Amino acid sequence: MQWRNIYRGFFIGISDLIPGVSGGTIAFILGIYEQLLTAISGFFSRDWKKHIGFLLPLAIGMGGTLLIFSRLIEYLLKNYHAQTQFFFLGLIIGVVPFISKQVNVKKNFKLGHYLLVIIVGAALASLAFVSPQDYGTITKLTSSNALGLFLAGWAGSMAMLLPGISGSFILLLLGVYSTAISALSNLNLPIIIVIGSGVIVGFIVSSKVIRYLLERFKYGTFAVVIGLIIGSVFVIYPGLPKDGTFLMMSLLTFFIGLLVASLFSSFDNKSSI
Repeated sequence: MQWRNIYRGFFIGISDLIPGVSGGTIAFILGIYEQLLTAISGFFSRDWKKHIGFLLPLAIGMGGTLLIFSRLIEYLLKNYHAQTQFFFLGLIIGVVPFISKQVNVKKNFKLGHYLLVIIVGAALASLAFVSPQDYGTITKLTSSNALGLFLAGWAGSMAMLLPGISGSFILLLLGVYSTAISALSNLNLPIIIVIGSGVIVGFIVSSKVIRYLLERFKYGTFAVVIGLIIGSVFVIYPGLPKDGTFLMMSLLTFFIGLLVASLFSSFDNKSSI
């Protein structure tokens, strides 16, 4: 068992609770992105035993975080929204130089790759101007809302594995984010099970698709990844606080995020892409 994956799962779980922050990006920061894709894809095959030691501690960390910290994240986003978002901005921006170095952008990227970065980044950044749907908080599962919640979980989990796209943000756009957070905070098992089932299906499908793209179109896929990460900055950016104290706190959390990304990239990721 790779028990240090518990703390990795903790960070991925925290990111998945926050709209705009991608669990895939955090997996890149932690140096386990490709291994994560391989493990998820391989777990649903005959070779599942090879991957259980990697996935189980990760799942424990993620699951525990989602259950324990959902209320804390609600509190931080409500009372310290800008500071929380600036911390994750630092994390996200801090991972771009690491990915660029790993894939050797200067050597391997052509004009088409740079154009892909710009197009994908601009497309994701445009979501900052999209108004999320709001269907209220669903607390009771019915035959009419079960399918919608399942499909929302599916869409959200596919986004979770893509760096730059937040699964929580997709849930927000679909109008079920408050339902998911409320279900986690109050242990509403029926709704958790339905959304969770969609999440599992989404993980299976997206992990196989992304692995295929990385194997066949490596640099094009990483051009998309970098574009998604850059574009997500515009989605997450909350604006500068007008209060001087809050502004200083936001800048501090931003630089802490940069530092954390740098430390993880330097010490936790020893494998090359």
